[in-house]
Order: sequence, then C-alpha cells, then structure tokens
Amino acid sequence: MLIIKKSFPIVGMHCASCAKLIERKLSSIPGIISCAVNYGSEQATVEMEMGVRDRDISEAVEGAGYKIATETSREEIKKQELKKLGTKVIVSAILSAIIFIGSFPEWFGYSLISNRYLLLALMLPVQFWAGWGFYQATWSGLRNRTASMDTLIVIGTTAALIGGYFDTGAIIITLILLGRLLEAKAKAHTSDAIKKLLGLAAKTARVLRGKKEIDISIEEVVVGDLIRVRPGEKIPVDGVIIEGESGVDESMVTGESIPVEKIRGDVVIGATFNKTGSFIFRATKVGKDTMLSQIVKMVSEAQSSRAPIQRLADIVSSYFVPAVLIIAVGVFVVWYVLGMPLSAFINMIAVLIIACPCAMGLATPTAIMIGTGKGAEKGILIKDASALETAHKIKTIIFDKTGTLTIGKPQVTDISDVKTLGIAASLEKGSEHVLGEAVVGKASEKGFVLSKVEGFRAISGVGIEGTINGKKYFFGNRGEKSVEIKRLEKEGKTVMILESGRKVLGFVAVADTLKRGVSEVVDSLSKKGIGVWMITGDNERTAKAIAKQSGIKNILAGVMPDQKANKVKEFKGKNGVIAFVGDGINDAPALAAADVGIAMGTGTDVAIESAGVTLLNKDIKSVLTAFNLSRVTLNVIKQNLFWAFGYNVILIPAAAIGLLNPALAAGAMAASSISVVLNSLRLNKLKI
Repeated sequence: MLIIKKSFPIVGMHCASCAKLIERKLSSIPGIISCAVNYGSEQATVEMEMGVRDRDISEAVEGAGYKIATETSREEIKKQELKKLGTKVIVSAILSAIIFIGSFPEWFGYSLISNRYLLLALMLPVQFWAGWGFYQATWSGLRNRTASMDTLIVIGTTAALIGGYFDTGAIIITLILLGRLLEAKAKAHTSDAIKKLLGLAAKTARVLRGKKEIDISIEEVVVGDLIRVRPGEKIPVDGVIIEGESGVDESMVTGESIPVEKIRGDVVIGATFNKTGSFIFRATKVGKDTMLSQIVKMVSEAQSSRAPIQRLADIVSSYFVPAVLIIAVGVFVVWYVLGMPLSAFINMIAVLIIACPCAMGLATPTAIMIGTGKGAEKGILIKDASALETAHKIKTIIFDKTGTLTIGKPQVTDISDVKTLGIAASLEKGSEHVLGEAVVGKASEKGFVLSKVEGFRAISGVGIEGTINGKKYFFGNRGEKSVEIKRLEKEGKTVMILESGRKVLGFVAVADTLKRGVSEVVDSLSKKGIGVWMITGDNERTAKAIAKQSGIKNILAGVMPDQKANKVKEFKGKNGVIAFVGDGINDAPALAAADVGIAMGTGTDVAIESAGVTLLNKDIKSVLTAFNLSRVTLNVIKQNLFWAFGYNVILIPAAAIGLLNPALAAGAMAASSISVVLNSLRLNKLKI
C-alpha cells in the first residue's frame, strides 16, 4: 500500500473549532490515514492511500462549510475577504454608534433616533449582514453535530436582539469583527518566511538553443537545457556548471553572506545570485524538484505540523464550547432565581462572548510558523513541529565524524619541505587515490608547475613510483619512520614518505581536518550540561586524535554503518533525549532512530529526508542556533498558552458574577487573540 502526503490551503476558518471540524470530516474519508488542520497556517496536511482523490478531500471540506484553494488563489481570496471584512467593520461601527446614541437619549439628548423600530432597522444589517458569517458557521457546525465559537456568538447576539438590547448586540458584533480584522492582518506576517522564499525565484532563463541564446520563462525550462548566467543575474534552476567560473551568493540557502567560488563541475542552486563571472550550466532539477521548491515545501509542512505541546490546547478546546454553554445556562438560572432576570440575561451573554477559544487555537501554531520561518532564514530547516519542540530538551548529542565534525576529505597538514611536496605531487598526478588528490591540490594551491613522470607504477597497498628527470622516486607508506613521523601518526594523520634509492628524502602528512568552530560548539554544549559523543567507523587512534582536537571526551570507534542506529537506540534508554548529527547515506538510520536527527545540508538527500532538522549551511555552529531557536520558540508557546488559559480562567467567572458587560467581553475576547499573535511575532525580533 503506497502512502502519500499532501497539503491543502483552506479558506474560511474562523477559529480552532473550525479546524477540528474539518479534521473530523477528512478523517471520515476511506483511505485517509491521518490528517492535521492548522488554524494558524490555514493548511490541511493529509496522509492517505494512493487511491484517495483530491476531489474527495475537496468535497469533504466543502461539506464542513469551507473551501480548498490553490496557494495563489488563497492569497487572492484572503485579500478579498480582508477588504470585505474591513467594509463590514466600518459600516457596522457607524451603525453601532448611532444605535448606542439612540439607546441612551438621556445621555446624548438625541430623542429623534431613539425610536425602537428605527433602532431595530439599524440593528438588522449589523446582525444579519455584517454578522451573517457567524450564522453560516453555526449552521455548518450543527449539521455536523458540533459547536464552535461562532455558536456562542450567534446565541449571545441573537438573545440580545430578541431581548431588545440592540446596542449590546451591535457593539459585540462590531468588536468581534474588528478583532478578526486585526488578527487576520497580524497573522499575515506569520507567513512572511514563505512569501520571501517564493519571491526569491528567478522569472526567466537565458537558454542556449542551437547557436542562439533566448530568454524563456522559468516554467519552460526543462532538464538538460544549457543556460547562461551573467554577472548580477539570478541562477534560474538547479544544475551543474559545464563552462566558466564565478562567485555565487548562496546566502538565501545557507545564511552565509560570503560568495562561494564555483568552477566547472560544481553544483549551482536555483534562486542564488551570481556575483562576478559568467558561466554556462546544465539544468538538472526544475519546477517542484529544485532546492528552493523543496525548501518552501518543507517550511510549509513544518508550519502546518502539530507540536506535542499543542495536544493540551486541543483537548481543552474540544470540551470548551459545550462546557461554556452549560456554564452560561447555569449563570442565567442562578441570577434568575436570585430575582434579577435582567442581570441573568446580560451575564449569560457576557459568558457566551468572553469564552472564545481562539487564543488557545492560535497559541501554538503562530509561534511554530514564525519559529520555522526564522530558522529557514538562517539556513536551518525544521521538518516538523515535534523536532522544534524536542530540540531544547536534548541531554546527549552524538556527532558522526567524517563530513560532520571534519571537512570530509583529506587535506595536507604537514610537509617536511616544499621540494618534497613538488616531487610527490608530480608522482601523484597520475594516481586516482583520494590521498593523492590532496597532495596535488596542495601543490596547485602553492603554484607548483608539476614535472613530467616516466615509468609511473602504482603498487597496491604500498604506494607509487616513477622517474623524474632520470631519477627514480617512491612515495608511499614504507621507509624508515623518524620520531616526527611517529608523532604525526599518533595524531591520526596518514604520513607518506618520499624515497629515492631507499634513501628517505622527506614526507607529506595528510588528514581529514576539523571544521571551523567544532571545539567552540563542543565546549558550549558541555557547559550546558549536554553529553557530547563522537561515533565513527575509523580506528581508535584516528578517532582519539580528532576527539582530542575537538574537545570531545567520549568516543565510539570502529562502529560499522549498520551499527550506528543500534548504538543510538541503546543511548536513548539511558542518556535522556538524544540528538544525532550526521550527513551520509550510512547515517540515515541513526538520524531516524534519534529523538532529533540533525542532517548537515552538505550531505545526501537520504540523510536529509531522515532528519527532523537540516542545516543547509556548512557551519557546525548552527547546531547551537537550532537548539536556541527551539528554546525561544517553546518559551513563546508557553507564554501564549499561559495567557490563553489564564484569560478564560479569570474572565469567565468575572462575566458570570456581573463584573464584565457583554460589550467589554467582546473587546477582551478580540484582544486575547490579537495579543497571542503579536507575542508570537516577537520571535522575529529575538536573537538566536
């Protein structure tokens, strides 16, 4: 059975109860395995069997009273709804002001508009035009045997209308609509990260067709197209350079502002910025397969995912509206029995209006949206909200060595003299060994002109030999080892000796070196009380050498790739919450086994897919940034939930005992939701 995962933008939701209703409708479709509807991001994420049609999902959502839209049309619909909502707020505010003045002629002295029928005529447009959406949502909920915040508003304002409290009903509707308008405008900023990413894409590409270069739209580019990029232009799609070289600003992916030098054979990423040279590259990924599209997809899915901490709010919200209805009836009965029918009526309406669960529904998703967006801006992709929540709880972190702590390819670290390097590089030019590449690369870096080699021969497991200018040389791991060479080998370096006629002429030492900043990261983690381990398939000598340089005290050496995941599982039982940081295909099982898998973005697609967090930049310090991002986001979520719960705990009793009139209740309810969104937006200002 093939399982697929899809996301659908939804329009028309007003509160967390709307999201729960849509979830229930979607879950009833045969073939749906799981679904999560996020009120904050207005997105439904569905896991389903291959046979489930999009039309089935669309019909279920419409059956609940809402609509599925494309990402583009959703933005247009939201703009139209915002404009319509603004009009309703202005009209209902004007009418409410007139009704209020007419309801209290003794205060304002305007008896001309105090006629009850005139006030009713002014109230009806507010109730049934401006507030019609509340009735639609309530009817939809009743058809699906559920109640929502809209139900509370409809009962409260309709009761006010029937009871002749026109000013109360009008002001309540106006304030609630104003709150929704302000909330919608604030929420629009929570998706800024996605909008920024989408805005990065190039619009056209200069494609080579025969001997001509033509500009075409980005949608027309196909895999295999040859594309020219000139200085100052955006790279349209992902590909590989086949001609030319340049410096490319990849900050939109990695967060690193320093341009990366690109030459023939190097990979370039769509939407990055070409700074200096001109080059031609072959398109390898287009459309939804490009890295930018994948980043947008990952951020979007993360913003729509549900953090474990949100379960508390979901549980409370599911019981909240029925409980409020019971409380409201109880309040009416108590005050009525006490002989105060007017207070019974007003206090019942106040309870119905104040008890909106919107703040609870917004508390977690808005913070998750901004937190994941902020991470994306810094080159940290959060796959789901669970990983974001768990990251700050890490007690033990295990680093893979090669490609994670180290650069991932050998580099020359020590030479006895420059002449030895020149001869060794000349010999290694004909070799395909990875250590030879390091030697040749170092000589090229120092500007050596390599000599012609005759009689080249590779001796398996030992080294290479050849003749230069009539003199025969050997370069490899045999020969007499001096004290210095033995010292270098103890440091985990591979030392190759240059000989001629059994006489040692010099040596070149090669090793996979640490990435910049590793020791600072290890030190910082240790100070936070987090246990740091290194795992590697290398021998213990090499592992200890790297561990010593990085400051890591705990090592697991000689661990085969298929054993890494088992080691992680062993740690989970006795070392608290575990994070694993890796980059290779062989790290994928361990990344998936850890509580939080962190993949280096320079690694493989398999590793990235298995991880909860992906570091698109090459900076190991981003591990610390990811932990800090988790901490500040969780703090904001806790603040939001504390406020949302506290608001209801304090104000529902206040409304019940008559300390809060319905109009003030409506204002407080709107302020509650807005304050939660604004508190989440603070994440954009916090340093991580």
